[in-house]
Amino acid sequence: MTLVPGGRLGSYEIIALIGVGGMGEVYRARDPQLNRDVALKVAPESFATNADRPMRFKREAQTLAALNHPHIA
Repeated sequence: MTLVPGGRLGSYEIIALIGVGGMGEVYRARDPQLNRDVALKVAPESFATNADRPMRFKREAQTLAALNHPHIA
């Protein structure tokens, strides 16, 4: 799923594509509820057919959420 700047995914406003990798696409987006920019990762559709992928994606999200440093976006 490729998103375009100015578009929306849920309540998030897409600002720009940051990067693409094996685990999906990462976008800079605006969270209107928190009034701040966030990194939004969108998993590829192939994740739906592989039972291991959602678990890896969740584990990555939990690991990243635990990081807290002023030089980490």
